[in-house]
Amino acid sequence: MKKALLLSTILFIGLAAFSQETKKRASPHDTLRAKDLTVTYGRPYKKGREIFGKLEPYGKVYRCGADEATQITFNKDVTFGGKPVKAGTYTLFVIPEEKQWTIILNSKLGQWGAYDYDKNKGQDVLQTVVPVKMLSSPVEQLTISRPAAGLTIAWDKTEVNVPIKG
Repeated sequence: MKKALLLSTILFIGLAAFSQETKKRASPHDTLRAKDLTVTYGRPYKKGREIFGKLEPYGKVYRCGADEATQITFNKDVTFGGKPVKAGTYTLFVIPEEKQWTIILNSKLGQWGAYDYDKNKGQDVLQTVVPVKMLSSPVEQLTISRPAAGLTIAWDKTEVNVPIKG
């Protein structure tokens, strides 16, 4: 009886591990590694859709990527969007608007999408507002980059830059 129970447990654990391995995400994921920070995020495609204001409504919290909410790690204390941030790992959310975005760093890690943001918004470390730059040609795939001036998020015909110093 003990052997059967042990065998059943091992089989169950093996199947559970296998099913996790074979789960395929709809969007590719990427990790941006820069000298002072790391950003891990899903990179959804535009696929002919109107993104901000339609697919991602204005005024609603967005995970800034696909699948798991985007994570950002600062290797040292910095000023992010003009506000001090301690070294560490945070969840990155945005609230897109037509002319500006609110950028949010939240200390609750491991969030899936922005579904539980309202339950966890008390763990916000900061919110900062940045202007939107409209692009002349669309960016097909959500892209986060680290130019010298800050952190840039671009998708569709929208781009925002969050200044980083430190």
